[in-house]
Amino acid sequence: MASGLSMPLGFKNGTDGSFQAAINAIKAAAQPQTFLGINLEGAASAIVTRGNPDCHVVLRGGSGGPNFSPAHIAQTETLLAKAGLSKAILVDCSHDNSAKQPERQPEVLHALIAQITDGNTSIMGAMIESTLEAGSQSFPQPREKLRYGVSITDGCIDWLTTEKLIRDLHAALAPRFA
Repeated sequence: MASGLSMPLGFKNGTDGSFQAAINAIKAAAQPQTFLGINLEGAASAIVTRGNPDCHVVLRGGSGGPNFSPAHIAQTETLLAKAGLSKAILVDCSHDNSAKQPERQPEVLHALIAQITDGNTSIMGAMIESTLEAGSQSFPQPREKLRYGVSITDGCIDWLTTEKLIRDLHAALAPRFA
């Protein structure tokens, strides 16, 4: 299905920190594929795709710890190049890259900003987990016990922190485009 999407698509490294599954997924998604699906009339049919040339790897860290350091980025660049893929890397500032502590996402993003301002061109983006209020809450629970604006999945940073990060990112990178 990824080979038929007409939008950029990221594949995360494995939870153990390995890259091969993501690299294999990018290679497969880039190629035309045929699979059984449902057509617009609702009938079973062979779906044929053209391939998606706009895929990238997403570094999320792993059981061995974070993987956003310059050394990890360089290792990922090497693996992508060996696989004949473009060096397009998006870093997930959450999960194992922040030791599953949402309040550490800003330090991950600032480390990425430093790498980009130092000349790295393969980091094409970053992901943060953000919502109106920081933290998370368990779900399911009765609606009246849910707090508005607080994640029911992963822990998040709040909107004020997110706004500051966006402004920091702009201040650091906007001069590159002036």
